[in-house]
Amino acid sequence: MMKQKLLTIISGAILAFTLAGCSSSDQGKVTSNNEQTIIKNAKKEGSIISIGMPDTWANWGETWQDLTKQYGLKHSDTDMSSAEEVQKFKSAGTSSSAPDIGDIGLNVAPTAVKQNLVVPYKTKYWKDIPAWAKDKDGKYAAVYQGSIAFITDTKNVSASQAPKSWKDLLSGKYKVAIGDVSQDSQAQYAVLAAAFAHGGSESNLKPGLDYFKKLQKQNRLSSVETVIQNFQKGEIQVGVVWDFNALNYAHQIDSKRYKITIPTDGTVTSGYTEILNKNAPHPYAAKLAHLYTLSDQGQINLAKGYARPIRSNVKLPKAVADKLLPASDYKKVFHVANNNVWNQETVKLGQAWQSEVLN
Repeated sequence: MMKQKLLTIISGAILAFTLAGCSSSDQGKVTSNNEQTIIKNAKKEGSIISIGMPDTWANWGETWQDLTKQYGLKHSDTDMSSAEEVQKFKSAGTSSSAPDIGDIGLNVAPTAVKQNLVVPYKTKYWKDIPAWAKDKDGKYAAVYQGSIAFITDTKNVSASQAPKSWKDLLSGKYKVAIGDVSQDSQAQYAVLAAAFAHGGSESNLKPGLDYFKKLQKQNRLSSVETVIQNFQKGEIQVGVVWDFNALNYAHQIDSKRYKITIPTDGTVTSGYTEILNKNAPHPYAAKLAHLYTLSDQGQINLAKGYARPIRSNVKLPKAVADKLLPASDYKKVFHVANNNVWNQETVKLGQAWQSEVLN
């Protein structure tokens, strides 16, 4: 609806007072971090435009319903990959149809910061977010976390043959799908998880690339995208995806049909971050959505969609907690030590995948 603008500069003293606790974009917009001010102005804006936050991903739909019911925000979303979201922030500029908020992989977030596309916002839950999951200046923060998992379609592969480790996966006879490594954060983390499990790191992805090269040589690497439609059609025998996606897909299609396992020899746990567009046409609505997502109810909504809350101090209802995999399944978990290094590596990963794995 309307952009929030600083219309008048009265004096240096008044201006300094006005800007206290606020963040300004290149467009001259000033948005307060005071919660009541955020709510009041978000209601005036009346709308929020998101990208990469569709209803069925991590149960975003329930959060959008809450924001509509409680604050009158009309919502629209266009689903896209993390890389596409950053590009959309950039290409949309100051358009009234520009996105207000996006949900991107933690590895992609530093790119948005480097390109000066986001506005910082540290919510009142800032201290509850682990250091590995946020930017120290508040320019992004993960709101939920996931771990790389295997999902086996037992219509195509017997349950007894479902892989429990990367070693099992390599010795199987089935096709393995991970998605588009050049664009998809999930696919990039799959490579990283394989690298970690074989002695690599975010700065040394060679063990992961070598691993998938072996699968390619066996003619077992599938090019099918790891989306729910392809699982439903039976086009994926084993997929390497986020645990919350695996659980969600199984629930939507047929829980008894799929076996979901966390690789016992190593997985990577990371987060998806919300980024707020510095040119957001609804800047207060963007802040309100971010604030609500990190609230207890917002975190519970995400858990209903099988995404584990980023805040460990949120008590999940038993029925919700029971939807997630037990903590005992996560035997060997890695976190990225340096997101800036990982970000630089992901920029090169698509080309490395093409030349070292596919060729």
